[in-house]
Amino acid sequence: MSNLKYGIMGGTFNPIHNAHIRMAEEVRDIFDLDKIIFMPTGTPPHKNNLNIDPLDRYEMTKLAISGNDRFEVSDIEILNKSISYTVETVGKLKEFYPNVEFYFITGADSILDIYKWRNPEKLLTLCKFVSVRRPNYSDDLEGKIKEIVDKFGGEILLVDGPLLNISSTEIRERVREGKSIEDFVPKKVVEYIKENKLYI
Repeated sequence: MSNLKYGIMGGTFNPIHNAHIRMAEEVRDIFDLDKIIFMPTGTPPHKNNLNIDPLDRYEMTKLAISGNDRFEVSDIEILNKSISYTVETVGKLKEFYPNVEFYFITGADSILDIYKWRNPEKLLTLCKFVSVRRPNYSDDLEGKIKEIVDKFGGEILLVDGPLLNISSTEIRERVREGKSIEDFVPKKVVEYIKENKLYI
């Protein structure tokens, strides 16, 4: 049995930004993960108004993590023409890497919505979840996570996120308004957004 541990960092990444990168680095260090796989969503069941080609989100993610040999990006969901469900994606990764222990990294808001996800009971048998709490998050996250585990089983690990208050929505708005996004996203992503006239 392999001792390899991989993180799965799922998200729309519309666009990917510095808080995503920092979050992945911190989770990797806390749990001593061998690799983080960034997984841009294809057609997610809960967000269908992305207004950007999925390949653009994939390319930006690839640019953002270039040069980090413990990060990689997967196109599994991008190439899926139907709706992407996390339980199916993680199942495919388990087939590709049968001896790897997976840690699915998600924000606190998303984990509290797991009741709406497809087959959460099965999903929680396929991987551990790492729930990243935003700075100054005031909700009773520990209690709500315990309720989820009591209902579905599995393991959900809670960590505090980086002190970076950045959102993809704000970045898109700044681009539309002609404001700088240099402090929010990696330089290569800034250049890609400009060259491809995204979000304008």
